This record gives sequence, structure tokens and C-alpha cells, in this order.
Amino acid sequence: MKITGAELFVKALKEENVDTLFAYPGGQAIDLFDALYEDKNIDVILPRHEQALVHEADGYARSTGKVGVCLVTSGPGATNLVTGIATANYDSVPLVCFAGQVPTHLIGNDAFQEVDTVGIVRNICKYAVTVRKREDLARIIHNAFYIARSGKPGVVVVDIPKDIQLALGSDEYPKEINIRGYNPNTSVHIGQVNKAMDILNKAKKPVFLIGGGVNIAHANKEMQKLAEITGVPVVTTMMGKGAIPTTHELYVGNLGIHGSYAANTTISNCDVLFSIGTRFNDRITGKIEEFAKGATIIHVDVDPAAISKNISVDIPIVADAKLAIEALIKKAKKLNISNWIDEINSWKNNFPIKMVENNDILTPEYIIKTINKMYDNVIITTDVGQNQLWTTQFIDIDENKKLLTSGGLGTMGYGLPSAIGAKLACPQKDVISISGDGGIQMNIQELATAVCLELPIVVCILNNGYLGNVRQWQEMFYNKRYSSTCLKYRKSCDKNCKDKSKCCPEYTPNFIKLAQSYGAKSIRVTKREEVEKAFDYAKGNKNIPTIIEFIIDDTLNVTPMVPPGNTLKDMLFVKEEE
Repeated sequence: MKITGAELFVKALKEENVDTLFAYPGGQAIDLFDALYEDKNIDVILPRHEQALVHEADGYARSTGKVGVCLVTSGPGATNLVTGIATANYDSVPLVCFAGQVPTHLIGNDAFQEVDTVGIVRNICKYAVTVRKREDLARIIHNAFYIARSGKPGVVVVDIPKDIQLALGSDEYPKEINIRGYNPNTSVHIGQVNKAMDILNKAKKPVFLIGGGVNIAHANKEMQKLAEITGVPVVTTMMGKGAIPTTHELYVGNLGIHGSYAANTTISNCDVLFSIGTRFNDRITGKIEEFAKGATIIHVDVDPAAISKNISVDIPIVADAKLAIEALIKKAKKLNISNWIDEINSWKNNFPIKMVENNDILTPEYIIKTINKMYDNVIITTDVGQNQLWTTQFIDIDENKKLLTSGGLGTMGYGLPSAIGAKLACPQKDVISISGDGGIQMNIQELATAVCLELPIVVCILNNGYLGNVRQWQEMFYNKRYSSTCLKYRKSCDKNCKDKSKCCPEYTPNFIKLAQSYGAKSIRVTKREEVEKAFDYAKGNKNIPTIIEFIIDDTLNVTPMVPPGNTLKDMLFVKEEE
């Protein structure tokens, strides 16, 4: 039977079990939308901006483990995907992004809304391709989904010219995969596993360092089992948080420049570092030459290029995290390391992460710990900046609580749209987005999307009037030269104002009124005693989003902190900073 390329596109989505498509129409994708018009099995989500669209697909994918799918038109539609593609690919999120394209005979002629989509995204995605022949369309789409979810997951971009969408061709959709040169590893080298376990079993001060790869592989239960069998403590990267419950007795904390004292000190003093699913990037290592100095390092990662890229390792294991952990469990036994555990617990007890002691001050710590207390089946999403760092420091994560955040690229504007994607994916769960007053404005138009979709998400805005993370660096390392970070600044202000006694202009926008203009609910919180009441108010709002604006002090900083160029031992704390 002959069908158009657009009709085959819809059939392909159903063959790949796609039930939700995040899509924004335009001239070179209109035929694909027309083919979707009468389909009852695919829920087409219309956002208000393409960048938000791809973050929504990202949030959907991270929440479910399924491939997130989006569709845009050519030109600006495709270029608006760029930040979201890089965000998802950096964090190994499986997405397939479809873009319309001008007809093949116009490609290269500077046609209206023509861009070289594949050329633009080639270096920020796993694979990108333009469909040049109608007979290749089904195979390319089938391959795209396989590539996105297999091996190290990532983003695949498929560019479909308008004439390919209209051309008639076969309605057959392939069942088999045969991609020359692409053979992701699906096994675990048992010899390397045995070597690793021999080293671990002899360790006196071992530690598991767990990255986002464990969460991506949905190997959380297996990781908890491995830790409990061996009794080895667990440190996580920011993206690895939740690999085991954060309340578990073997969980030490987050590692890195804003990690806990206990986590950083554990890594600095261990004799065996057993890492699973992390890239060892600069945010967690500090000064590379001093990172885990003297330790034997074992590294499990599905991507062979990640092993020994930043930190030289002694025993590499190239494998999917879940498969590797299952193999490790078979060889695992209880270690006699009680003295090491006692030492770590003393660091945890004597140097907990905390903010100011003044009980009159409304702090992010208090807000986030209230979320811990009031929500037990929840997905938390964050923007990037101080809001993200405070959240990853204080939020509790377990099998019923999930954290979604942009780790590798650090993308502002991620929080709200990813919360929309997560809520669509998991309607039975509460979904809370935590943003700063800067980041929320980068995709605040998605309030309209949430209102129109009747999604009761909770949007927390930590409003300190600044681009807080940059302001903190300016305070600590740039002699308080607050260049372009004050969000209350107006043309009539003193550009170099440092005088807190002066009366600042009102904040723009008024988030309460802005929320109301979108048809959302809203409430402002300035005191600790108002926090629980605000979340109770949000819980009572059904089928409608709620903004809670928390007014916090603009001098609050994220600590501990490792200054740039220093080792994990060189940490600044609240008292030192004050």
C-alpha cells in the first residue's frame, strides 16, 4: 500500500510506542501535523516556545525512561531546539527530535526558513541525519529510536524535507536493526569484574562514587543492594543523587565544589574508589592532580571514551551500569570496614551542610526540608544556579522521589518546562519545579502551557533579586563588583551601587500578578511560618498550576564551596565566609 511520507511518520511513531509528542507547527512541518490531525493515540502537546518544547520532552524521558519525542518546523523552529538538544545529550537523555526542512531541490539555495540543521547540531547530539529519499524514511526513523535509547543514550535529530513528507511510498515499517559501524556493548567483561572485586575486597577504606549513569540505567535498586551486601559507603555526583536513598545509612552525600565535607573528605582519603557512571568532570574533581590521590580507581561506564578521559583509572569496565552492577552483586561479599564507616559518620555528624542559624530568616534549606516533610511521592525539577545547588544539597530522594536537573550543560530555563513533561509522564505524582527569579523568566511563557493542559504543578521561585550564583562569585572572588547581576536594576540606578541602605526599585515582574494573568494561582511567602501553609494552598489547587514566590535574602550563599583551582580539601564554610 502506498502512503505519504507524513502518514508513514505517524505510523512510525505508533510502531515506536510513542504516546506523547511535543510539537510546534510551521510551514515546513504542516503536512506532518495534518497527518497527526485525526490520530487518537498520540497526544500532541503544544508549548509556547520550541526551547521549552525540547525541555518538556526531556522531562518526559527522564521521568519514564522512554524516548522523548518532539517535532518542529525548519529554520528558527529547528535552531530553537539547540540548547535543549545539548542539555539532553550532555545528560544522556534519549530524545528523537524531528524537524521539517525545505524541499530537497531547494536545500543549499538559501530558501525561506532554510538552515543546515544537521550541520548545526552535529556536535551536540548523538546522531543527526537529513532524509534524502522517501524509501529511506522508515529505516531512518526506526534507526533513530534505536540509537537514541541504546548504548549511551542521547539525542538523535531527523531532518525531513517537505517533498519527502508529501511523496508516496511503501507503508512498511522495519522490524530489524542493522546499522553498520554501530554496535553498542551489551555485555560485561567478567575478567575485569573479578579484578575489580578482588581489589575492593582487600580495601580498608573503599567508597562507591555513583554518577548519573546509574539513574539513567534505572539501576537504583541494584545499586542499593550492592552497597548493602558489601557495606561500602556511597558518594554521589549531583546527577547521581538518588542512586540509593539519601536517607540510607550508607549514603554519605554529594561530591564536588559544592559537595558536603563528608563526601569530599571520603573521596580524598579512600584507598579504593569504585566509580560507576560518571565522567569525572571538573565540578566534582577539583584540582585533578590531588583527586583521590593514592587510591586505586575502578571505573564502570557504558562509553569507552569516558574512561581515563579526565582521571586515569586502574581497572576499566565498559558496560551498561545496570548490567555491571548485577555482575558485581554476584561476586560481592561483606567487607570488614567498620572503622572506616565510623570515621565517615563522624565527618557527617560534625560537619553537616547547613545555612544560617538564625531561625527568623527564611532560607532555601528550610523551604526544601519542608518539601521533604510534606511530599512523599514527587518529582522535583530545578533550574540552574543557587536554586539548583541548594536543592541538590537538601532534597531527599528515594524510590518515590525523583530529581530532574540539567547537570552537564547547566541550562537556565529548564525547570518549568521539564516539570510539565514530568507531570504529563507521571500524572499520579506531585511535581514541583524549583527556580530562581532569573531562570524562571527564561521560559515563564510555559505557564500558559501548564494552564491549558490543566496541570497542577507547583512552581517555587526563590527570589533574591539577583542572578545569585554569579553574584556569589562576584562577592567572593571579584571584590563585590556586581556586574549585570542585579535584576532590580533600572537605568536611573547607580550602576555600581553597593549601598544596601538605599531604597531599591520594585522587582519586575510582579510574579503574583503575572501568574494571575496566565490564569494560574499564586502566593508570596516572606516568613518561615508561611511555608507549610503555602504548600497546603498549592495542594488544594486541582487542575491548575500554582506559583509560590519565596522572598529570600540576597546575601545567602551556597556553601560549602571549593574555590576554583583548589582541591576538594580546600573548602569554604558558612563561618569562614562570614
